[in-house]
Amino acid sequence: MDEVEVTPYELLGGEQTVRRLVERFYDAMGRHEPELARLHRCDENGQVCRESRDRFALFLIGWLGGPDDYVNQFGHPRLRLRHGRVPVDTAMRDAWVRAMTRALDETGISGPVREFLDRRFPEVADFLRNTPG
Repeated sequence: MDEVEVTPYELLGGEQTVRRLVERFYDAMGRHEPELARLHRCDENGQVCRESRDRFALFLIGWLGGPDDYVNQFGHPRLRLRHGRVPVDTAMRDAWVRAMTRALDETGISGPVREFLDRRFPEVADFLRNTPG
């Protein structure tokens, strides 16, 4: 019998946990990384809008091995292309990673899935850099 690989999505606990992580990520961004938050559409209180939150949640669900609703709705993520309009340097990369680390902490994600995410998120953030410095 073949072993079934458990996805990070399943290890996190599925959609509710991923959505909670996304909410905490954007909330942390708004509180601690205002320059990064301003790159997104925000409401009158400076919080990143619902549309961005929901879209990132769909992306993250699929990226973690859950349902591919993002691709079904929006097509291939093409991360570098979609982020190309915004200069992403090391400061922005680091701000994104700090906000995500706070969100992971606040969501209580630990164990092997946390170790995986602590490795992968900075790699992806660095991949999106498109400006020296």
